[in-house]
Amino acid sequence: MTAAGSSHGSPLGVSATPLAADFEAATRAQWLALVDKAIKGVDCEKKLVARTADGIRVEPIYVRETSVSALQAAVPGHAPFTRGANSAVQGLGWEIRQRISASEPETANRQILTELDGGSNGILLDIEAPGQTGCRIASAADMAAALTSMRVDLAPIELNARLGAADAAAQFSPALSGLGIPTKSAQVFLGLDPIGSLARFGTLPAPVQQALAETIALASEAHDVAPSARTVKVDATVYHEAGATDAFELAALGATLIAYLRMFEAAGIGPDDALAQISFTLSSDTDLFATVAKLRAARRIIWRIADASGAGDAASTLHLSAHASFRMMAKRDPWTNMLRSTLACAGGVLGGADAITVLPFTAALGEADDIARRMARNIQIVLQEESWLGRVIDPMGGSWYIEALTDEMAKAAWGLLQEIEGKGGIIAALDQGFVQDKIGADAATRAKAIATGRQDLTGISAFPLLGDDGVTVMPAREAPAVRGEAMVRPLTPHRLAEPFEALRDAADAHAAKTGHELRVFLASLGPVIEHTARSTWIRNYLAAGGIAGLTSDGYASAEEAAKAFKASGASAACICSSDALYAEHAEATAKALKVAGAKLVLMAGRPGEREAALKAAGVDQFLFAGADAVTTLKGLQDQLGIS
Repeated sequence: MTAAGSSHGSPLGVSATPLAADFEAATRAQWLALVDKAIKGVDCEKKLVARTADGIRVEPIYVRETSVSALQAAVPGHAPFTRGANSAVQGLGWEIRQRISASEPETANRQILTELDGGSNGILLDIEAPGQTGCRIASAADMAAALTSMRVDLAPIELNARLGAADAAAQFSPALSGLGIPTKSAQVFLGLDPIGSLARFGTLPAPVQQALAETIALASEAHDVAPSARTVKVDATVYHEAGATDAFELAALGATLIAYLRMFEAAGIGPDDALAQISFTLSSDTDLFATVAKLRAARRIIWRIADASGAGDAASTLHLSAHASFRMMAKRDPWTNMLRSTLACAGGVLGGADAITVLPFTAALGEADDIARRMARNIQIVLQEESWLGRVIDPMGGSWYIEALTDEMAKAAWGLLQEIEGKGGIIAALDQGFVQDKIGADAATRAKAIATGRQDLTGISAFPLLGDDGVTVMPAREAPAVRGEAMVRPLTPHRLAEPFEALRDAADAHAAKTGHELRVFLASLGPVIEHTARSTWIRNYLAAGGIAGLTSDGYASAEEAAKAFKASGASAACICSSDALYAEHAEATAKALKVAGAKLVLMAGRPGEREAALKAAGVDQFLFAGADAVTTLKGLQDQLGIS
């Protein structure tokens, strides 16, 4: 929109006028009045305001007036580094760090070179150790075999050995000298993280203080060999995979960083030099905005700790990796894992991760094949080279919602960090069970949200696929046993889909044993337009428990539905239609189904005032959203004949 007759400030001889100049500025009060009209008097707070697992409010709308001015004024590349540690894009934006888990060094090497040829520019090498599978590295020669022809000056290598990290680090240094690369330019992440290993497995190869001292000694030796090496790792994914919320994952990251800085200080190494050797890893999952906020908040927390240690400027060189969550992966219909991985990767990118690892879509099933690794790699390549997501520094920065979420998450994490420090630090908090109890409670709350449908799992609790999904993999290898005296209660990782997968496994075992799948006849009343909402919902609901719903276009009467039920051979039926047709036909249909031989009559939806009459007519159970689906489906399986 332009103003005629003016020639100031424009090469076209006209001046620009804001498009909104002719409109009166809207107020929040006006917006709330319109909202109240739309939701017909329902409490706006209950209807439109959501809360995260950490209790952070998610408002329906964010405006400039309520934004945090200091965050809006933040600049990439400057403290507190919320908007990124760099002021300009580095290369294509982030490192594609592909995970390799082959058991033999030679096989691992072939896979590494294939990945690098295919577009990855970094490698995460899993190494077999107590409690985990990976590449069997028993000597420096094995390490050299795994890394043959790899240019670690161009493509970083990260070792993931957890309880075996000290051995892996000792074997890496002599192997590095045989690669023919100047060690001073080697980009190495040794992954020494005794605190993370203690939290995950509940024990260490040596007493805690001895393990910490040995870590510092190994870090110093490795740093002398490869000055650019990141020797110590703060791996907060351990807490995420066990069920931690985003804020608690950040709190654990901060508390672990403090513990390691104290560990370095005790060895006479200042915070500036210590931070140069530490790398950080966080989880990214399907909650894209939360992942973005978590990574941004992590940099702010790391800077605050570094600044309090007198090394605030050192936070500008921090290295933050995002690792796609194993917690979100599913065994059933694993193709949906590619959707999850894409969201996790995008969240890592938009949050400013320096390196991102995406899991193969078959990760929950067993060994990854070439196709699964290729798909994981290509998700990143598409986002990097076709979508160009890495070409903008902090693309979500300035969003009132993202800035507010980042700020609130950082504050929540800082409060939890103070609680951990109040217990004596992360090691003491683990010893006292504070960390385990908090994560266990949060995991239970999340599991309930999934079971009751407040949080959907696509392909698992929502739109599950019955039958063969067409995916076969080699079973996962058995990890070497963790030995040694328990020092703390371990954090056991779990996947969100496990309760529903157990139901599906039980249904499959029953079908294999009896030759018959679990089935429920759907007595859909009336035309499709009347029953389709509940027919679709109940079919998906039953499928989540491995129970097939026998569908139709609908039945015009109770007698017609009962006749079709009898011909189906099923022993159970579910009445489904609209509330209006329920009022007319539900009781008669229930009676007719019982006469036709139905041992179990279900009805989709809440019964309301007519519950007693419907039960008297023969309805045994009502199925509706909001109830615990895992418990309900387990009960249905029992009634359908699974012992």
